[in-house]
Amino acid sequence: MTALESSHPDAPSADRLQVAADAPGFMPADEALALFTVAGEFLSQPDSTGIGVEIGTYCGKSTVFLGAAAEPHGAVITTVDHHRGSEEHQPGWEYHDPELVDSHSGRLDTSARFRRTVFDAGLEQTIVGVLAPSTLAARMWGSPADFVFIDGGHSMAAAQADLDGWARWVRIGGALLIHDVFPDPADGGRPPYEIYRQALETGQFVEIADHGSLRVLRRESGTVGEALPT
Repeated sequence: MTALESSHPDAPSADRLQVAADAPGFMPADEALALFTVAGEFLSQPDSTGIGVEIGTYCGKSTVFLGAAAEPHGAVITTVDHHRGSEEHQPGWEYHDPELVDSHSGRLDTSARFRRTVFDAGLEQTIVGVLAPSTLAARMWGSPADFVFIDGGHSMAAAQADLDGWARWVRIGGALLIHDVFPDPADGGRPPYEIYRQALETGQFVEIADHGSLRVLRRESGTVGEALPT
């Protein structure tokens, strides 16, 4: 984080900004600050459920911003990840980090680094980590959420599963947040953009803001818990 970002009037504390900056991850600082603001807005509404959901934890960089937004409201952030990394994090791929490989299994394991991030940020009473594939965690979920933030795997199968499993749980008036939405294919992968378009085409969500590649969609209709129309 730059000095300007760390003194932003609507931001986590300087200590938490430093913890987030130190955590491996890919969330741009301006989009992370926007995420913090949006999360706080929806968690503070009169009909808030006090629950926010993040799909795709990695090492907890963006989770710090969500937790910092939730803490003043006594809200809880649930963050879901299998912690084995997405395709692009595997050996031989662009975003592979050998320091995150577990010596016992020989496989990527970001769970310990995530726990360190949450501990260092002082958010262990606010953030609940669910160590499971998104599809499996969605099968046991049953609570309306103030927002669902989708920032998981970028294959079409993974992105589709995240939308299908989790967008249904956004309360009416809550928000579906989708990261890495790039309308121009030259700027990034297509799956987040495709599920963003699908959400809009259901007629249940309307776009109310965009911050770089972060899209904010408010839920206007539908039945919470039911599958979205296709």
